[in-house]
Amino acid sequence: MKDTKNFPALKNDNLLRAARGEPVDRVPVWVMRQAGRYLPEFQEVRKQHDFFTICRTPELACEVTMQPLRRFDLDASIIFSDILVIPQALGMTVEMHAGVGPVFPEPLKTPADLAKLTPEGAVGRLTYVGDAITMMRHMLEGRVPLIGFTGAPWTLMGYMIEGGGSKTMAKSKVWLTDYPEDSKKLLTMLTDAIVDYLEMQVKAGAQLLQIFESSAEHLSKDDFLKWAVPHIKDIRDKLTERLKQQSIPTVPMTLFAKGAGHSLKEQATLGYDVIGLDWTVDPVEARKEVGPNITLQGNLDPQDMYKTPEEVRTLTTEMVRKFGKERYIANLGHGITPQTPIVSMETLVEAVHNAL
Repeated sequence: MKDTKNFPALKNDNLLRAARGEPVDRVPVWVMRQAGRYLPEFQEVRKQHDFFTICRTPELACEVTMQPLRRFDLDASIIFSDILVIPQALGMTVEMHAGVGPVFPEPLKTPADLAKLTPEGAVGRLTYVGDAITMMRHMLEGRVPLIGFTGAPWTLMGYMIEGGGSKTMAKSKVWLTDYPEDSKKLLTMLTDAIVDYLEMQVKAGAQLLQIFESSAEHLSKDDFLKWAVPHIKDIRDKLTERLKQQSIPTVPMTLFAKGAGHSLKEQATLGYDVIGLDWTVDPVEARKEVGPNITLQGNLDPQDMYKTPEEVRTLTTEMVRKFGKERYIANLGHGITPQTPIVSMETLVEAVHNAL
């Protein structure tokens, strides 16, 4: 399947080289949510199309994926999609409300609601993501690698139970305490869907995969290791085994567990090539925790992007020098925020490339 797509040869492979621990000619940089609301051209597309319509229409998804690459000298593209396409594929309704974000009109209230989910054939309802990835690989003409991604099970479970984003994840944590078996069932269902989904993305042409455990910060270290980590490990192990069985080359995988700086040592044992760091983690300490054989990604505070260009340049340069040129991918410590000035992105990218 993969060999018939005749993808253009890759010209800038610094991201993949950094992920594998090979020498790079410059530190690679990309930014989470780099195709997004801070770009006026993205806002123009959004005026005409609903958020999930863009996700489900490969031509539109590719257009917005391409937008940041036309402006900035980035070293990677990441397919425009959303982590909540998996709950949608499992039969849940998700709406994007202006000023609020994603809303589930009918969240999971009790374990009885698990019966409403439709895991059978879920990946077949996500083929539009694979179509967008394949289309994007051709559109890129080999300029930079294309990243595919997914939400991790605990993060997705949280949205499905809370009914949207949450500052406490209180309802989801009640599930872990009161319905441990049903929680495990839901997390396992999500894990299986994610493995299918990532396999499809690799076959479609994704060259690196990132797993977003964005809600790790709501779990204590013990609960993170108990509820999140086994499923994150399963995703990597099962996907690797499945690709191997089909003689499909594996691609590097990044784990980004926001707020789980307490467990970097444990994250380093899960088989991921890259560990993403949020802005609360010190680069020097992180390197000590994960050892020399894992690539680190991060971790400028997205709020620093509101500072003057001179300050952005200084902070970025300091950050890159702390991480060093080996096994490092520059990024923010979370997604870029909507009011970020364009000049900050220009400065960030330029500063990364000139730091070492």
